[in-house]
Amino acid sequence: MFESAELGHKIDKEIYRKEVPVLREALLDTQLDLLESGKFPVIILIGGVDGAGKGETVNKINEWMDPRHIDTYAFGPASDEEAERPHMWRYWRALPPKGKIGIYFGSWYTDPILKRVFDEINNEALVQAMDEIVRFEKMLIDEGALVLKFWFHLSKEKQKERMEKLKSDPLTRWRITDQDKKHFKVYDEFRAVSEHVLRETSTASAPWIIVEGLDANYRNLTVGKHILEAIRDQLNHKQTKPHEPNAPPLMASVDNTNLLSQLDLSRQLEDKEYGKKLERYQGKLNKLTRDPEFGKLSVICVFEGPDAAGKGGCIRRITQAVDARFFRIIPIAAPTEEERAQPYLWRFWRHIPRHGNLTIFDRSWYGRVLVERVENFCSEYDWMRAYGEINDFEEQLVRHNFIIVKFWLQISKEEQLRRFEERQNTPYKRFKITKEDWRNRDRWEAYEAAVCDMIDRTSADHAPWTVIEANDKNFARIKVLKTLCERIEKAL
Repeated sequence: MFESAELGHKIDKEIYRKEVPVLREALLDTQLDLLESGKFPVIILIGGVDGAGKGETVNKINEWMDPRHIDTYAFGPASDEEAERPHMWRYWRALPPKGKIGIYFGSWYTDPILKRVFDEINNEALVQAMDEIVRFEKMLIDEGALVLKFWFHLSKEKQKERMEKLKSDPLTRWRITDQDKKHFKVYDEFRAVSEHVLRETSTASAPWIIVEGLDANYRNLTVGKHILEAIRDQLNHKQTKPHEPNAPPLMASVDNTNLLSQLDLSRQLEDKEYGKKLERYQGKLNKLTRDPEFGKLSVICVFEGPDAAGKGGCIRRITQAVDARFFRIIPIAAPTEEERAQPYLWRFWRHIPRHGNLTIFDRSWYGRVLVERVENFCSEYDWMRAYGEINDFEEQLVRHNFIIVKFWLQISKEEQLRRFEERQNTPYKRFKITKEDWRNRDRWEAYEAAVCDMIDRTSADHAPWTVIEANDKNFARIKVLKTLCERIEKAL
């Protein structure tokens, strides 16, 4: 794979001087078109061997284009804050919005490659990491992003020559670090692992571009021209969603029933018994969250359910039992303009807590397969692919010592009507009922079908759904508290 990048490509200085002004003007014009259209973000990954001119080329691209609309990130070792979250968290946060360009030094490929080179992970773990990356990049591309991947290559001999040249000059000696020397000692292993990774992750929609790093003129023009052509192509072509056949509806059984219709919504808990159990489970939850081992975990609670199902009341019973310094409630409404410029999971990625904390999502990323599906806010392809993307996201969290507790609160259609009318007729509760709530009620059956599909396709051993019979608020609140305590206790 790297042989073509060891041919000694060079561009004459005179040709370079003639081509740069034309290329620079075209890049600026195209960047402006991208910014004005706001159609998609451009994500540029920069990888390769040390000394191959990665930094110099990125500096040149920033010089040729308007740097105000380019965010350049250099990712080194993870900070303490980053180490307490999934590996991808720091990349998720840094994604550029639509219309902007993001350049990543040390991308999501760096850690898996280096860890395999230095035998910190085995081949199986490397394959798993590559599979995750390919699925992540596919999600970005399905969300409209243009992903460009450049790998800067030098032969072992040329890399050694370049390092010796930099070391011999007092003005450039500082650029050769101990890490560079360490990496050079394992050049052969690095080449073998990186070549394997590039082959496995070079896809039709996000191929790797191998750039020979020997001649600055050659690599600058090569990268600049490729960026120009790729952005132009995506601006000029209407994006279409690939067709994928519908999966069969998994929620229905032969007698046309589903898991929601089988719930016993008549379950109740008398006030006296409720008071005893509330004190018991709130006390237990408080004790569990003060356990020293809890500091090594993070808890994410997801609350979903029809309007007026009692999510707020259940959430309050949780927060009453937990130190206010260690929990956050994230209420999810319609996305803002900032959030619409990002992949749909971005607004949830940014709220992932550190270890020792509890975060409660009052509605969540499942909106993609519920409200967005039912209300046709996204295409069928988009909500169908979301099941796999959500499962990937939650699996990454669980592998990083997160406990995910997902609640669906279910009430009957008749009980919802009673609660709606009570809210409408009680002055201090009127703010809780809106025209949107009444409109959603008209689509009860469509939401029920979506819920059954969602639970069936996203309930896994590591992140199961708990369905709460919520016609009786006392019963629902205790079942939520009990389930949460059991999940935390099991993890501890």
